[in-house]
Amino acid sequence: MKSMTGFGKREMLSQGTMVGVEIRSVNHRFCEIMARLPKTLSSMELDLKEQIKQVCERGRVEVMVTVNGGGSSTKRMVQLDRDLARRYIHGLKELQRECQLSGTIDVNVVASFRDLFSVNEEPVPIKDMSKIVVGLTQKALGDLVKMRKNEGAVLQKDLVQRLHAIEGRLRTVQHRIPLALQGSGIRLKGRVTKLLEGQSMNMDRVAQEIAMLAERTDVTEELIRLKSHVAQFRSALKAKGPVGKRLDFLLQEMGREVNTIGSKANDGEISAEVVELKSELEKIREQVQNIE
Repeated sequence: MKSMTGFGKREMLSQGTMVGVEIRSVNHRFCEIMARLPKTLSSMELDLKEQIKQVCERGRVEVMVTVNGGGSSTKRMVQLDRDLARRYIHGLKELQRECQLSGTIDVNVVASFRDLFSVNEEPVPIKDMSKIVVGLTQKALGDLVKMRKNEGAVLQKDLVQRLHAIEGRLRTVQHRIPLALQGSGIRLKGRVTKLLEGQSMNMDRVAQEIAMLAERTDVTEELIRLKSHVAQFRSALKAKGPVGKRLDFLLQEMGREVNTIGSKANDGEISAEVVELKSELEKIREQVQNIE
């Protein structure tokens, strides 16, 4: 069992550029993935989302890829203004003819004109950038899944303890049912006696009314179904794969049965147990909202 809350981050220095992948997830009803990538890597968005879906079936997942250096290294390039160089050479030759100067116009002369040369830094794309990002994403996902499993184990332990508490209260309710029915019968007889005020009483009719009352207030069936839901819930906690939706459904059914017990049972002690049962179910519900 895994929680939907997790975090993973991995970084790598490649050709002077720091590449990082950070993934965080929180609870969500479905699987929603948000990706933030540099423009140079925007084409990888769909592939990264598919990679994340392989390990995250529920939750809101945010993945952020950072490239400190723009995804490229730099290379110093020397550029020659050839047109200007030709004009220099042409001008020197004309000056040589006009002034009848000796000597030759060679590369050494041309190299002395510094404005003919410029040095620029050109970006050089990092080789296999996409593979680097995919590898970092896989490692970050491993960290995220590990965290989700650890938190899932903590949640599982807490839920098992709460199931024990619920089962204890159900036993209390079950033991109380015969006493509650007996008390309801006694109260009914008392009310009938008071209404008749010494007049003759049809005991068969009274017995029939008591039987009908017992049927209306009997919560045995609800208890049986509730115990079954608790057993299924406990079994689901041990299942592999996403179980959050199943647990949420079982909680709804458990809540429905508890509400029925509260409305049918005309007994103060049972009502008090119902209140505590609702409180435990609400605490369980808060935990289940974060289970994948």
